[in-house]
Amino acid sequence: MTAPTTGSLRVRGATLHYEVRGRGPLLLLIPGGAGDAASFDGIADDLADEYTVATYDPRGLSRSTLDDTEAEQRVDQHADDALRVLELLSPGEPARVFGASSGAIVALHLLTAHPERVERVVAHEPPVVEVLPDAPQHRALIARVQETLRTQGLMESMAVFADGLRKDGDTDTTGPKAGIRLPPQAAARAERTMANLPFFVGRIVPSFMSYAPDVERLEAVSDRLVLACGEDSRGELPYRPAALLAERLGTELRHFPGGHTGLTTHPTRFGELLRNALLRA
Repeated sequence: MTAPTTGSLRVRGATLHYEVRGRGPLLLLIPGGAGDAASFDGIADDLADEYTVATYDPRGLSRSTLDDTEAEQRVDQHADDALRVLELLSPGEPARVFGASSGAIVALHLLTAHPERVERVVAHEPPVVEVLPDAPQHRALIARVQETLRTQGLMESMAVFADGLRKDGDTDTTGPKAGIRLPPQAAARAERTMANLPFFVGRIVPSFMSYAPDVERLEAVSDRLVLACGEDSRGELPYRPAALLAERLGTELRHFPGGHTGLTTHPTRFGELLRNALLRA
């Protein structure tokens, strides 16, 4: 693995840690969940053969520090952070963007708020549950997660959250499917991810999963948007919003290997399909 060039970027209310590899047009990778820049270690080097690959730790996670640790987290604010990274590394030139999970929500907002800065967006399973017909049910889930976090602690709230995301009839909420071994790089960053979980569950989840994308604006730029899901995610909550949006926008729903965390469990094939999805027809 090639060591990236690292830097820090001062933004409103935070200082972002970012990493850059390769040469060519800019490709910004936005991590999701409790992940950080290292989420993309499995694919970044290969993509750096033809792109300047940049990623970063979202504000409040890992090495990206907040001025106010109690500050509310908002999707538009996180999208503005992504915009600042684009302006730093690709001034005046539109960039390609990939976002996973909550990072895909950020990518969607970036596309609708600043379409002139984005050449292509690939959004993998953005959990924008507000677009679903049963959105009230999922609002209740997030409320239960927050109440459980307050009264019973992190691990119990994570169990409630995982139960709400699973497909009907699936009682396994223990994580990756049995038989899948995480790559060594993924196992090595687990400690940092675990340290990020309280902030993710307590601050990111309630804000991001109440976000409603501007579907009319997405329709206007749908030729620049690729919605993607995991092959193994069918029936799970994060799959459904992407599938519904793809149908509403009249675009193809792409399928990547694995499930919601296919980027981690199947990095080689995931990277190959992402490279293809980033190309405009």
